[in-house]
Amino acid sequence: MAKQSVVVTGIGLVSSLGEGVETHLRQLAGASAPQPIIEAGAYAPALVHPLPPIDWSTQIERKGDLRQMETWQKLGTYTAGLALDDAAIPEDEAFRSTIDMIVAAGGGERDETVDALVMARSRGAEDPRADINELLMTELRPTLFLAQLSNLMAGNISIVHKVTGSSRTFMGEESAGISAFHVAASRIAAGQSRICLVGGAFSAQRKDILVNYELGDYLLHAPWQPVFSRSGKGGFTPGAMGAFLVLESAQSAAERNVPAYAKLGFVAGDRGPRDEEALAARLSRMFADSGADARDLMVLSGATGLQPITDVERRAIAARYPDAALRAYGNAMGHGMEAQFGMGLALAAAAVSRGAMPAPADGGEERPADFTPRQALVTTIGHVRGEGVGLLEAIG
Repeated sequence: MAKQSVVVTGIGLVSSLGEGVETHLRQLAGASAPQPIIEAGAYAPALVHPLPPIDWSTQIERKGDLRQMETWQKLGTYTAGLALDDAAIPEDEAFRSTIDMIVAAGGGERDETVDALVMARSRGAEDPRADINELLMTELRPTLFLAQLSNLMAGNISIVHKVTGSSRTFMGEESAGISAFHVAASRIAAGQSRICLVGGAFSAQRKDILVNYELGDYLLHAPWQPVFSRSGKGGFTPGAMGAFLVLESAQSAAERNVPAYAKLGFVAGDRGPRDEEALAARLSRMFADSGADARDLMVLSGATGLQPITDVERRAIAARYPDAALRAYGNAMGHGMEAQFGMGLALAAAAVSRGAMPAPADGGEERPADFTPRQALVTTIGHVRGEGVGLLEAIG
């Protein structure tokens, strides 16, 4: 069977900038870079890009479904619905039963109130195990156990949106998102899938996960700085976000008579030692394999701002694409772990479809560009491990 072209026919986006393709393009491709929306006080010393106000009921109608979901599942289910609507997927259950799904998910959410109660009861106790067991049995809502299962995001999407084809869930921070899109695109290209809903979500406004990142010394503290201006050890600002795309074979899109945003020409991921030479070599190889044309190229970097990996990425891009328009989309919306790569692909597809160039961030590391992007290279370098590269190309 001949290799199928993979196109993007639907995009669902939510970040601190708002929701939807138009909202994001309007702010990112304006005369100047948008002022980042940051919550600094509630999670000090961490800086967090919060969720915008969302009416969950527009995509998740049943109150019972909403009650059993924590924020990250609501966000993923909501954003998936936006992508399906954007791709003009009919609500017919028979049709939706043919749609495959791949989700990149984290480890769920904790009940912070119960955590605090457990710690308070345990403090000073000689053997707190009995108290802990009692609290877990009496204080935790039964539905919270569902919220802690990674594959329940896919389950909720299936229940709410009736997407009941094959389903896969990948878990593992940025690498999960990279693998999700790599597998989805590969299956469509090989003729093993026609339409696939793929993406992830990240709830950043969680004290439990912020403590983990702080203990690892990964977080940026005030004052906020653009990604490529972060010196010393650097750091990232967690960003609440959801990004789902409908990937489809070009033949299927033509048969459905729906327009495509862009062609997904390449997706690859890798991982290995994080010494500077080895990381640079892996990135250079993926850049070469992508086939990206250096002329009129936009590079949307999902860099964290952590050093030295951010500088390694920037140097590798400059070496191969010295004239590319480099933009770090984390400046506007933060770092979204499992959703980070999908967010970059979504923004790239939307930008090349409209010929829109995001404005450069302050700091001087991002230069103005006077061309209309026809290709966009997307990168995501995981904060600990995993690297991914994707190429979006304009259609026509």
